[in-house]
Amino acid sequence: MSTGYVGLGNMGGAIARRILLQHSMQVFDARPEAVQAFVKEGATSAASLAEIGQNCDHVFICLPTSKQVRQVIFESGGLAEHLAKGSLVVDMTTGDPVETKEMAAELAERGIDMIDAPVSGGPIGAERGTLAIMIGGPEAHYLKARTVLDAVSPNIFHTGDVGTGHTMKLVNNVIAACNRAMAFEAVTLGVKNGLDPAVCVDILQKSSGRSYTTEVTFPQYILSGKPIQGFTLGLMHKDVALATKLGEDSDTPMHLANVVKEIFQSALNVRGRDADINTLLELMEDAANTRVNPEAE
Repeated sequence: MSTGYVGLGNMGGAIARRILLQHSMQVFDARPEAVQAFVKEGATSAASLAEIGQNCDHVFICLPTSKQVRQVIFESGGLAEHLAKGSLVVDMTTGDPVETKEMAAELAERGIDMIDAPVSGGPIGAERGTLAIMIGGPEAHYLKARTVLDAVSPNIFHTGDVGTGHTMKLVNNVIAACNRAMAFEAVTLGVKNGLDPAVCVDILQKSSGRSYTTEVTFPQYILSGKPIQGFTLGLMHKDVALATKLGEDSDTPMHLANVVKEIFQSALNVRGRDADINTLLELMEDAANTRVNPEAE
């Protein structure tokens, strides 16, 4: 079995680094410097997607969007032209479940298997080996992917058919986005009305309002004076938009998610798609004319 990895960004690179601890691996990224960093750690570089396809029977992909995954697989010179029958493509992108099902069906016509395996926990979770990995696909393909993904984390879940891994990731991320927006807004309210932010967050962590935002984001990033968390406004907006689109496509009302989608749309209109997700708090602080962490000014 030979393993390839395409997409060595913040998330993909962190996952690939875990795999490299236990498996030999060939890597490809549009940025040569990213590839060279992995070569120094023991990976083999690929000059093209064609080379990955020719040499690997397990190819993992982690890119920002399903559109980019489709390009990597199906455009001229892409993976689909070079992968052997029986090869397995594992899409670790936070992607569109509908698009994923379509790509899997197209690859199946060529005798190539595809599953989705998005993750939650961020680059830090990858470094620590604690990611949640959600795999959608037939049982046999799930087990085949585990032979590699066991090196990444023990928290691997089989969610069902192809596309359900991405569905589960969207369920998670839309909840996370709603929790973050509400926690930022509510803590700003508390601080504006006399609460010490650290005390407010400490109490929330022991109360029913706790969430990842109060347990991790506030203490480790906001209140520590190091607010950059490494996930962008644009990516979170994309994830929430995918969730609301899935709701529309499946006749499932998404009242709150649509409101949060517009909150993130407003934030990225002001700060840009590449701004860190925690800049959302700064906009809420500006609107309230207060600062949750005065030392951050």
